[in-house]
Amino acid sequence: MKIARDGKWFYHGTPIPRKEMVCLFASTLTRRADGSYWLVTPSEQGRIEVEDVPFLAVELFTCGSGREMVFSFRTNVDEIVTLDQDHPLRIVCNKDGTPPYLTVREGLEARLTRSVYYELVALGLEETVDGERLYGVWSNGIFFPLGRLETVV
Repeated sequence: MKIARDGKWFYHGTPIPRKEMVCLFASTLTRRADGSYWLVTPSEQGRIEVEDVPFLAVELFTCGSGREMVFSFRTNVDEIVTLDQDHPLRIVCNKDGTPPYLTVREGLEARLTRSVYYELVALGLEETVDGERLYGVWSNGIFFPLGRLETVV
């Protein structure tokens, strides 16, 4: 089995067309200490290839405003994950502008789709943290930086 970068699941090279089946497989997905991904049920287990991360964050929900805001995301397998201490963002700094990753559960992440990332950025705020100007979002009382702001002289 394989999960492509675009979130599609494959079995022997053929896409799995039923979302319910993908959601069932996703519920058994784990990641081992060596970084490998496995589908684990009480009766069997099998390794699965993952091109990037297993999930995509495809929808953003908010409530509150400013520092009282709470962000939640729906994944492509219909899990709802709230941005908080146990489910932080991981920013990857590279030239292609890859959107951040969100911890879904231990060892498993979702990459924010570009549209969800742009929606998140549009709701961001400027904050000074340890003397550094940062741009990011508040969720559940925690500031999650999205990037540094340059000082214009």
